[in-house]
Amino acid sequence: MTLWVLLIVYIFNFLDRQIVNILAEPIKKDLGLSDTQIGLMAGVAFAAFYTLLGIPIARLADNPKTDRIGLIAGALVIWSGMTAMCGMAQNFIQLLLARIGVGIGEAGCTPAAHSLIADMTEPAKRPAAMAFYALGIPIGSLLGMLIGGQLADAYGWRSAFIAVGLPGIILAFFVVWLLRDPRKVEVIASASRQKMPQMDSKQAFAEILKSKGFMLLLVAGSAASFLSYGKGTWTTIFFQRTHGLSAGETGFWFGIWGGIAGIVGTWLGGWLAARYGAVDRRHVFTAPAIGMALAIPFALASYHVADWRLSLALLMFPTLLNSLYYGPTYSSAQGLVPLRARAMASASLLFCQNLIGLGLGPLFFGMLSDLFRPMAGDESVRWVLYGAAFLGLVPAFFFWRAGLRMNEELDQKG
Repeated sequence: MTLWVLLIVYIFNFLDRQIVNILAEPIKKDLGLSDTQIGLMAGVAFAAFYTLLGIPIARLADNPKTDRIGLIAGALVIWSGMTAMCGMAQNFIQLLLARIGVGIGEAGCTPAAHSLIADMTEPAKRPAAMAFYALGIPIGSLLGMLIGGQLADAYGWRSAFIAVGLPGIILAFFVVWLLRDPRKVEVIASASRQKMPQMDSKQAFAEILKSKGFMLLLVAGSAASFLSYGKGTWTTIFFQRTHGLSAGETGFWFGIWGGIAGIVGTWLGGWLAARYGAVDRRHVFTAPAIGMALAIPFALASYHVADWRLSLALLMFPTLLNSLYYGPTYSSAQGLVPLRARAMASASLLFCQNLIGLGLGPLFFGMLSDLFRPMAGDESVRWVLYGAAFLGLVPAFFFWRAGLRMNEELDQKG
């Protein structure tokens, strides 16, 4: 049951985080924002505080005395409340501050959840378990598109923020009621931890830096995140600005088909890593490496065609292929470091993925769109997405290199 509850929490996590993408164009028109400001609001405002707080919260999660369930529930209350506050913003600064609040709250979720999952599952089953948890990403994004788009069309973008934010506060009470941290109920484990004190931050970072596989994974995951968040924000704007769809239409069609592709890709990536990685650890990242490269021609074709229906159909393939890395990446991050540095490893990966990906991806693509606008007009977003497609070769290369280290390093540390 713990995995299912954590999945629901992560769905809310990404729903609240990503709903801003489908609402970006209505917000831009209502508040008179530039594409650069949209990038700041959608990315940097959230990511800066999410990443800065991720490391100290991970240290808290790694502490044997910390109740990780209480930590996750408290974080859920904060980010859900601040999501609702986004709907009350009257100007860019207020919206920026509310998004910062969402980032502060969400920083407390994933490191603690990853640590819990790693404690609950044996190494061979960990990729599948992490992939199951990571299903919250495409499911939450799908619901954000669907709910956000429909509510924006019917009641406005402000109502959409409030409607998705408030239920999370109620969910937090169910989390505390339904779950227990194994640390609080396993007496034997408690006695064992007294002989194994918490690793301090310097030691934890030293252990993480020793792993060449983890460092390669850090680069690969950060590059993949940069493209995923950047393209995620601006692809929804592309369908509205270039193809003329409303926020509701974009959310419905892109949310459903993109969400299904993301769900299948996330599950498939975990299954392939568990099956073929058990035979040869080098194959843990074979599917992500090949998938990132194969996605490029489909993405280019999708951005080029004039019919939005064909564009959407083509986009399902890169969405699926680019989702293969979630389970293998998060599970391997737990297996490349000692037990007492697991939450720190997760937080370090999330720090780079969110600072570089969520923080800089939407902002960088927005700045490029403003730069190209004098030459391309509303087609500037299409130009940016063309370039983003080719950059998929970068994570493909580093996932391949990381895979070569897995036989030597994965699950070799207690």
